Parts: sequence; C-alpha cells; structure tokens
Amino acid sequence: MGTAIGRVPVPSPVLTASGCSGFGRELEPFVDLAALGAVVTKSVQLRPRSGRPTPRMAETPSGMLNSIGLQGPGIDGLLAEDLPWLAQRGARAFVSIAGTRVEDFAELATRLRGVPGVLGIEVNISCPNVESRGEVFACDPVAARDVVAAVRAAADPAQPVYAKLSPDVTDIVTIARSVADAGADGLSMINTLLGLVIDPDTMRPVLGGVTGGLSGPAIRPVALRCVWQVHQALPDVPILGMGGIRSGLDALQFVLAGASAVSIGTAVFNDPSAPARIHAELAAALAARGFGSLADAVGHAHRPVDA
Repeated sequence: MGTAIGRVPVPSPVLTASGCSGFGRELEPFVDLAALGAVVTKSVQLRPRSGRPTPRMAETPSGMLNSIGLQGPGIDGLLAEDLPWLAQRGARAFVSIAGTRVEDFAELATRLRGVPGVLGIEVNISCPNVESRGEVFACDPVAARDVVAAVRAAADPAQPVYAKLSPDVTDIVTIARSVADAGADGLSMINTLLGLVIDPDTMRPVLGGVTGGLSGPAIRPVALRCVWQVHQALPDVPILGMGGIRSGLDALQFVLAGASAVSIGTAVFNDPSAPARIHAELAAALAARGFGSLADAVGHAHRPVDA
C-alpha cells in the first residue's frame, strides 16, 4: 500500500483533503495521523484571514456547498503552532498554499523551506488573480503556469509541489500540461465545483457569499473523468485524486483511473475515522482483485480492451 508523493515515499495512499480536516487536530482522536500518507492542511495565506460572511455551508443532494473563504491563521500562525503540533505526532504535512498574486505563492513557498515535517506543497490555484480582474489562476494555463513555476523555483528542492486543479474549465488537460511543464511534481484533482443554492422561502441565496464549492459524492463522476483524461494524456505525472470518496471501492476507482494516492474530504464530516477505514477497505479491494501492490493498479482501467 506504499506510494509516493512526488519522489517522497509515504506509507499510505490515503491523505486528508485540504479544508476538511483543519490542521489535523480534529481527527487525532479517531485516526493515527502518522499512519496517513499526509495531512493536507487548510489553504494558508500570507496573512490571517477571517473568511466569508455566514451562512457558510449548505447541504445539497449527495453533497454540500461551502463558502468558507480560506479562513485561517496565516503563515506565521501555521509555522508557530500547527506545523510543530503535526511534527510532534510524526504526521507528514502537505501544506496547501493560496494567494492573490504570483508573488504571494512564491513567498509562502520560501517560508516553508526546510520546515520539519513538511512533506511538500499543494498549490491551490483556484484563487482569484487580482492582477487579472479576479480571474481564477486555475482557469488560465498561462496564469497557472506562472504560479507553479514561481513556487517550484522558491520551494525546497526536496519538497514535491502539486498543483490543485479546478474542474470548472473547458479542457483540464491543457491546464494540467501547462503546470506540469512549469515544474509541478504532481497534480491534485479535483477542487470543488462552483455551485449555488436558493432558499425557496426567503427567495435568496442560502450562502452568505452567494456561491460556494460543491463537494461530496455528487462530484465523484466529474472527478473521475478529470483524473482519467489527465492520466491518459500525461501518464507519467503523479495524480492525487479526490472528489466524493466515501469507501475503499470509491478510492479504487480513482486508482484504476490513474491516481497513485487519494484525499478524503467531505466524508470526514460524518465519519472522522474515514481516512483509516478507507485505507483498510482499499487494501482489501486490491487484494481481492489480485493486485500485489497499489502501484500495479494505478491506471489499470486504461489497459486495452483485450488485455
């Protein structure tokens, strides 16, 4: 069940997903954090951020919308409190970073160089680019490339850099190829889909921020399609798959589509032990299908029909 994030070996292909488990503290009573592939942190920015107005969450059929707004302690708080806490427990931290300018991302990567316990960096490019009238970096191959190139140049060479891609694009392969060419060691796929819910009683949007990110089982077919397309086009680029994974069989689908690791997000809201449970279920599912290792199953669904 061992795999790698970039070139760094990890004992499990199951990680948390950014934004769903905070900085790991909430999961500690239920999961051995050191046994996970990594704890993917909430996206951190240069300065503390209070987030968007309430209400911030809304249930939807087979999923939920969130409009948290990247609330967090900023890089100083992360370095002073959260990363030392994770390191003391032997957990690997895969730090998600976010910003509104290319320079923000580069500075964050610089601040994370050589920090104990930091496995690597997940670059959340699904953020507005203030220098391009608020267009999301992940929706423009040039903007996405510029961010990833800046992070890769600033980051510790030993720390893998993954770009987190948005499904809200016409051709996700174009974005994937752009960030891979810019030096991304891997891809995190996918981020949430932009959605909206209106309350029929108030006749107003439910979320204080109007729109929010849709996650949960409802997005799994979209996430699988994205992983499939990118692995087919770029088979040598490692993929961290995510999007509505609730069971080992769900995770297996992502592995067969081309992911070499998976992140568990929305599932932890009703089952905080989900990452450990899904690891065990995935191991059993692989063994039941005759796979000697996780690596043997990665991309297996792409084999020729007569194979």
